[in-house]
Amino acid sequence: MVGRFDNIHPELTCDHALRILATPVEKLESQSDLYTAASHLINCPGSRTELALMAVLDHASDEQAVRIAKRKGVEVLARLGCSSAISAIGRCLWSDDIYLVENSVWALQQLNCDDPTLIAQLLNLLADEKQNQRVLIQCLTGLNVERALDLINSLQESEIPGVRGAAIAAIAQLTNDASNVFKIVEQLTLPNQMDRQCAVQDLIDIGASGFLTSIASAPISPAFRMRAFRKMLGHKDSALLDASTLSLIDSILVDDPSCINIVHKYDQPPGYNFLLNDLFNTDFSRCYLALMGLRECPSEDLWPLIEESWEGEAHNDYGAHYFFVHLLGSRSDWPQPVFDHVLKIVKESIVNRRPQFRKSRAAAIQAFQNLCPDLFIDSFPHFLDENLDPPWDCRYATVMCVDRISGVDKVVKEEIFNRFIGDSDSFVRARAAKSLANSTE
Repeated sequence: MVGRFDNIHPELTCDHALRILATPVEKLESQSDLYTAASHLINCPGSRTELALMAVLDHASDEQAVRIAKRKGVEVLARLGCSSAISAIGRCLWSDDIYLVENSVWALQQLNCDDPTLIAQLLNLLADEKQNQRVLIQCLTGLNVERALDLINSLQESEIPGVRGAAIAAIAQLTNDASNVFKIVEQLTLPNQMDRQCAVQDLIDIGASGFLTSIASAPISPAFRMRAFRKMLGHKDSALLDASTLSLIDSILVDDPSCINIVHKYDQPPGYNFLLNDLFNTDFSRCYLALMGLRECPSEDLWPLIEESWEGEAHNDYGAHYFFVHLLGSRSDWPQPVFDHVLKIVKESIVNRRPQFRKSRAAAIQAFQNLCPDLFIDSFPHFLDENLDPPWDCRYATVMCVDRISGVDKVVKEEIFNRFIGDSDSFVRARAAKSLANSTE
């Protein structure tokens, strides 16, 4: 399946990508072209692509450009569902490139490998601490290899949180023994963000919907938290999504830092510049902590620093972009000359279709509603113009915003909610139905 970030080189044709893969490395204009071509071929399913990528896997060169292209080639073959590549991918399990091994393990799971020789090698690799034991556990679990149970069971006590969580999740899936799942939930507040993300993925793998409340407040990306909700609840009919579940979905989209289990703290009160710089942090816990501090800063003192940071870097940093939009929309006390600039940033963020800035769009819709509640009812149809390809969370956020605006005629609100009752997304339908029901009470 092609993802949002797969066609980042639209000028590159399938034929050109295939020619690059057939070109000796030393004759390429840039060695990175090999990786680029392998990546692009996800957009070019068919036998020519499969044969070209399998040829890359058998390339004898040990150059870094070839090693990286092999890793990507394995991934693309798996995503294309190329079962004829199992043998070629399987040979990579004996590579000295641990990252190629890791990708190959994942790929064999995706392709439902049942080759006894390869299964045996997967078991051998699981016993090797130098390998990615987490991915190996997930693979063997996904392939339902019960022979791995003893070793997986022993890894429930691993010192590595990601391995420990994967092992607990595996035992729960393979034996229905969920007695240790609470230990995964405890890992949602570990200092390392990757460990927290792994914990959420482990809960997804188990289907542990009883812990959605804990997931909703976990200090990780809201996109990843919402992914958990999608995986566990996306199959449900909208009518089965109750009010408490919808409130949790609301909370993820609102993303109020005061509702997040922030795991960090400052040793001493930091300055404004420090707080703004922390919005660029890759650890979301630190971003939320900074956002809490920035909300207390006087707007007239804060804006010059925001403007400088936005123009310099934040406007093009997809992580910080989200938090800057969040910050701008979290307060309505911007001085008038500043307000117009703030509103311009918010409006541009709503219609920004670049995939890496997607999560900023729903945040910007909410920011606009907070800044200009009197204009929202007339403005939102422009934000949701089908030419802008508004994702489900933008539509959901719109329903939330209309719901919380006071002073709007009841009939007008109900007409808007009815507009979303037949939405293609079950979450949006459920939210619209909830708002409509509340309006008619």
